[in-house]
Amino acid sequence: MNTISVWRATAPEAGFPMLQEEITTDVVIVGGGITGVTLALNLAEQGTSAVLLEARDLGFGSTGNSTGNLYETISRGIHRIVDRWGQDVAHAVSTARRSALEQIEHRVHKHDIACGFRRCPLYRYATSDDAQERVGTEYQGSLKAGLLVRLENTLPPPFPAPHGRVLVLDNQAQFHPQAYVRGLARQAASHGCRIFENSTVLDVDTDQRLVRTASGKVTAKEIVFATHTPKGFHLVQAEMVVNREYGLATRVSKDSFPAGIFWGSGVDRLSVRTVDTDDANFLVCVGEEHKTGQEDTDISFDRLETAARAHLDIREVELRWSAQNYSPADGLPYIGRDTTDCFIATGFETDGLTYGTVAASLIADEIAGRDNVFAPMVKASRFQPVRGAKGMVEENITVIKSLIKDYVTDRKTIPLSQLTSGEGAIVEFENETLAAYRDPTGSLFAVSPVCTHMKCKVHWNGVETSWDCPCHGSRFAPDGTVIEGPATEPLQRRFLPGQ
Repeated sequence: MNTISVWRATAPEAGFPMLQEEITTDVVIVGGGITGVTLALNLAEQGTSAVLLEARDLGFGSTGNSTGNLYETISRGIHRIVDRWGQDVAHAVSTARRSALEQIEHRVHKHDIACGFRRCPLYRYATSDDAQERVGTEYQGSLKAGLLVRLENTLPPPFPAPHGRVLVLDNQAQFHPQAYVRGLARQAASHGCRIFENSTVLDVDTDQRLVRTASGKVTAKEIVFATHTPKGFHLVQAEMVVNREYGLATRVSKDSFPAGIFWGSGVDRLSVRTVDTDDANFLVCVGEEHKTGQEDTDISFDRLETAARAHLDIREVELRWSAQNYSPADGLPYIGRDTTDCFIATGFETDGLTYGTVAASLIADEIAGRDNVFAPMVKASRFQPVRGAKGMVEENITVIKSLIKDYVTDRKTIPLSQLTSGEGAIVEFENETLAAYRDPTGSLFAVSPVCTHMKCKVHWNGVETSWDCPCHGSRFAPDGTVIEGPATEPLQRRFLPGQ
């Protein structure tokens, strides 16, 4: 089964060219997800010239592998913001996210973007007795954050009876994220923004304000990293936990499930929604989060399917995929200028469709010299050792453990001769350790197992056919090509006899 999201499987073509020239502009945006494309349109509408560079196709990464859910709260619970930062900050978070949701709705209607936008309720409920208290805690936190929540006793059919009360937040929304982003991109381009796909950024000179790709370069007054983590080494990477989460889609009959965002928590954490396309109706289930590069991907997909079948009557799984997210140590995203005077937008956890829209407004405001009341709370240059110390220590322990496991203790390897078709593994060949993959036709791809970002060892992801770094989340294709940053350099290719 191919790993492709329901959004990527049903998205309209974008069709923007590759950068093959030298351009001077006001702003260069690196990244063509919802953050970058929304910012491109914001800048174009305020008369600021901009160039957007996307390594693959628009919405390829987190945007095109998301849930397509839009909401004022945050998925891990806004009570965490209340507990850590206080009621005023939590209220500011919900207000900023509500404004972003309204902006998305306004643009969908203004530009007639066919992306299935709809308003719907959000339900948060317990799937086991021991999770009931979480619902009550989140209800109290939501009230303090200014959210108009209520408690009910049941879920709409065919969802099973919850364990305890159900928290309901009305007037949230859903859409097709990749269709929306590509619709926005067309508007940005029509307003003068130059957009390039298949234009991987290879080098950034922050002093010269210069961004290079394989076949072009852009000089700009401002550089914006609208990637889910900044490229290269950045301090915030030491403060963020890198997670991977899994999704599946199965066909359902039209109207057999209600519209809505359904978040169940208990033994299994499951996010459920429906998706209606021109050709089919799908039920989407997302869950089984773990740190990138540290779990067997096959097992994670199997667990997700088992959990979905335990709670819902689903048919054969037709699509499956995964997405990466970055959790900030102190619970708030990093948006704004960093220490190199570039803009970054990261640490959105699984709330990036709305936070990305927030970030685009905030960055456009700062470039234009406008005040934004949310900016001081999420400034990218902040470092709060008291508020963020626990998360930072935990994440760096993860890095240290990975380094010890892969460099100090004996990591299991096999002789290259034992590598079978369709298999990837860390192998030994002539006293050298390699990351090798033999495709179904027997062709061999061998690369260095050392991540080019911070020198951790990569791990094989058999379902998505990639080498994943457990330290900061970089991912590479079998031939070493970068799939996801923060790494910018590919794994070094090794050409072996007979390859």
